[in-house]
This record gives sequence, structure tokens and C-alpha cells, in this order.
Amino acid sequence: MDIWTYQSVEYVTVAGESWLASASEYPRSMRALWESRPWAPSVLPCGRVFDVISMPSLFGRKVLDELWASGPGCGPVASFRGRTLLFVQPGAAPRLRTLLAWEEWAREVPPLLCHGLGDAVTVPPVQRMVDAPDSPGQGAGRWIVAPDTKEPWLPGAAVVLWACVRASRGAVSTPRELPEADPSTPGAPLYPLPSA
Repeated sequence: MDIWTYQSVEYVTVAGESWLASASEYPRSMRALWESRPWAPSVLPCGRVFDVISMPSLFGRKVLDELWASGPGCGPVASFRGRTLLFVQPGAAPRLRTLLAWEEWAREVPPLLCHGLGDAVTVPPVQRMVDAPDSPGQGAGRWIVAPDTKEPWLPGAAVVLWACVRASRGAVSTPRELPEADPSTPGAPLYPLPSA
């Protein structure tokens, strides 16, 4: 099994909502907006709480599979308009952009959009509408792994870089053993938490 089956968490928890709102200059206003319109996408600034790496959807899937198979996993991930949005550590976007420009083997990686300080991204709604379209490029997007804690683990530039290189070369890491999720346990994570 992989992140695309039982590990995917498509709803934002209260703690995750708090983390997302903290990216805004006005977190209380953001929470009020979500309370009145939980099915609307939002625009949040990058650079303070997270950066975002936007990649083509199919390549994004390979990168996420690589992140989970090689061990570290990932933090929040969204799908929006045919792109995969990987939430990373603040400052990771400009660092990744520099590493990709500097390393000659990085030419194998498709062009990535690295959103950092001064940029903003559209994030999916905190609640998904029941009849929302599932097709890529349609609707308000969706969470592949929704924020579920006030301090999610976010990968750095080096972790994302190596996952991108391995994914572009078609390398396959040996998947690690994934614990089975117990849906009867309240608050149990539906995907394995990255090890420290």
C-alpha cells in the first residue's frame, strides 16, 4: 500500500487549520473565513510557516512515492489544477531553486515552481464538498495529505532534491514497512509519521 490508498488524509483537523492560518498575517480573519466558507480555496503567503514546491502532477506522485519509500515521508501535500503542491520548510524553495540550477544532473528534473518568501499559493478548502470533482484541473483542489497537527514535519531542500532526482531517473527505493492504521482508535494517524 502507498500514500495514494489508505494513507491519504483529505480533511484538515482543527490543529492543522490552526497551522495553516498561522501562515496568514491575520490568522483570526482566516479562521473566520474558513468558518463561514469551509469549501472555498484560500490564498496563503509562503515563507513564514512553509514554502511550497509545485510540480507536474505525475512527477509529483513519483516524488511523493519516493519520499515515503525512502523513509522520511512528507508533510502536507495538495493537488491543485493538475499540479502537486508539496509543503516544505521555510527557506527550502530558494535553496532548492539554487541547487537545481547548480547541479548538472538536475537537468533530468522537470521544471519545478519554488514558492518562497514574497510568493503566495492557493490551498484547497479545509473541508471537501461531497460532490466536488475529482478530475485533475477541476474544482478547488484537494488535500492528498492534509495538515493534521500544529507542527507538521516539513522536508528540507536536500530531501526534496534527492527525491526529485531519484524520481526523474526512475530509481525505485525499497518500500519500508508501513504500520496498519487502526480506524477505531480516535486520533490515530492514517499515515505513518516521519521518524525524527
